Amino acid sequence: MQGIVKHFPGAKALDGVDLDVRPGEVHCLLGQNGAGKSTLIKVLAGAHRPDAGTITWEGRPLALDEPVQSLRAGIATMYQELDVVDGLTIAENVFLGHELARGGFTQRSGAAARTRELLARLGHGDLPPNREVGRLSAAEKQVVSMARALSHDARLIVMDEPSAVLDSGEVENLFRVVRQLTSDGVAVVYISHRLEEIRRIGDRITVLKDGRTVATGLPVASTATADLIRLMTGRSVEQVFPARATVASDAPVLLEVDALALQGVFADVSFEVRAGEVVGLAGLVGSGRSEILETVYGARRATSGRVLVAGRALPAGSVAAAVRAGIGLAPEERKSQGLLLDEPVYRNVTLSTFARYARGSLLDERGERRVAREQIEALDVRPADPERHARTLSGGNQQKVMLARWLVHGCRVLLLDEPTRGVDVGARAEIYTLVQRLAAAGNAVVVVSSEIEEVLALSHRVLVVADGRIVHQGPADSIDEHAVLDLVMEGSAA
Repeated sequence: MQGIVKHFPGAKALDGVDLDVRPGEVHCLLGQNGAGKSTLIKVLAGAHRPDAGTITWEGRPLALDEPVQSLRAGIATMYQELDVVDGLTIAENVFLGHELARGGFTQRSGAAARTRELLARLGHGDLPPNREVGRLSAAEKQVVSMARALSHDARLIVMDEPSAVLDSGEVENLFRVVRQLTSDGVAVVYISHRLEEIRRIGDRITVLKDGRTVATGLPVASTATADLIRLMTGRSVEQVFPARATVASDAPVLLEVDALALQGVFADVSFEVRAGEVVGLAGLVGSGRSEILETVYGARRATSGRVLVAGRALPAGSVAAAVRAGIGLAPEERKSQGLLLDEPVYRNVTLSTFARYARGSLLDERGERRVAREQIEALDVRPADPERHARTLSGGNQQKVMLARWLVHGCRVLLLDEPTRGVDVGARAEIYTLVQRLAAAGNAVVVVSSEIEEVLALSHRVLVVADGRIVHQGPADSIDEHAVLDLVMEGSAA
């Protein structure tokens, strides 16, 4: 790809980007949110038509006007937002758009057999091809997306944040598959904010900043992490966590979870969080971490147990009651579960306090904008435009909008599920600082993260969850990553 330019109304997303990929290599594409990575791969996938520049594929010019042309050429793209259809089976998703057919009839048995082969290649031969995708976990849906890419016999596979929903074991399996693909001569463009992954899986690196290529073809082995961060951000960013806020010895208990259970998912979960305290939940994907948060929030109805806020028990399965009591949730899937993507930022900020701006049958939109602007400035949301649609913001700024909503509401208990998923290194540092600011202001914070280092560094206390049960609870300073992994594996095997 040479000199790729792409304009959108009011913005130039790509301004002369270059990228060259060799057969059998893992080429890592780095850059902050908004640098142009997603736009570039959509051009390569045929989803966006470039305004200028050329694409050369196997030595010949390639014009891509629609995604099917990219797939026919041998280029498959796995997007960060899982592009699967919940109402279809695994096999139907894998062959969606290029169904196996003979004489006008779909070959269901053939599709199932081929899907079974692909799943086995990905280390998930236990997944039945006829299972509905809506019943799968996020990690399993990622596997289906990978199987779909492989079903096209692609010679170049683009992976956009493929490890974002995977635990450490799943990541190892992902790397195994990537190495297998490259040994067969398949090229992989790998996009990730996790620089440690780049070190382990990458061969060369291209860095984008503000829609431009600032470095390309950098060898992974000889390029320092500090240099990569400087290229991405234009400044030196220390990869350290801010100091934890101090928890007063007499701080009141704001959140109490007592013997909470959700049949078939988790059981006998008990913990408390004091004002000013950050409590982290560590565990594998599928261990029940996210479901615990959703049940505390009332999005799932507990089978048994209680949730108390400031000593008052909440009715089970009532989000409205949880919000009234001062609980706010920033979900893992913020785009599909947390934000109104096609609404302006100010409407997303005021969503949980909508009634405050009702004036009879009218809305005080001026008041909404004023409050949203205050939060935008306080949380340094960029760009600082309350009229901008949430869809156009980077991942880190979308996360700030989610937090702004609950701050406007006056929440005392904040539940953060994967708060830095898909967030670049610069924005991560800002979110870490913001979490500690919220705790220092007297809020109770519960954090779920697949990154054990993140849980340990942000939290005062850590709960290790394995197979739906808490197998350890104690100060974050008294445990390390290896001990957490040992507990997780032992608990899952028990």
